[in-house]
Amino acid sequence: MPGAADAVSPTLLSVVHIIQVALTPVFLLSGIATLLNVFSTRLARVADQVDATAKLIETVNDGEAALLSRRLEILHKRSVALDTAVVLGAVAGALTCATVLALFIGEAGGLALATMLYGSFGLALACTLVAIVAFAWEMLVASKWVRIAVKVSQQRAEPD
Repeated sequence: MPGAADAVSPTLLSVVHIIQVALTPVFLLSGIATLLNVFSTRLARVADQVDATAKLIETVNDGEAALLSRRLEILHKRSVALDTAVVLGAVAGALTCATVLALFIGEAGGLALATMLYGSFGLALACTLVAIVAFAWEMLVASKWVRIAVKVSQQRAEPD
């Protein structure tokens, strides 16, 4: 009987090791999913602000319409940054899934598979990094609008 237990043990250990290694990218995938949730929530807020601004622009005078038009430009920049973040986050998630799948398929035994693993996981990390940079850019664009709105409000509040 000791021979049968020894024969099963390396196979079982190999499977356990593959599952353990595959869990690491799954943690990244969980983080990416959280980022995508944040990105989509902010994108929904931008869309709501575009709708409200577009409706408001029809009812104001020319001076206020110019300011609201500027706001629409800034909201457009924010939506482009968030679109970039969402697409790159989704690509990073897909690449992370490809990495996990490759681990299960090939046990990382050959050079070609190892190269694919490094490439897919490396690209997933790069896409996640660029998605975070795009999100940071969107946050900066959003804060720029806040500064513009404060400046305009202060100018209106100043006595003539």
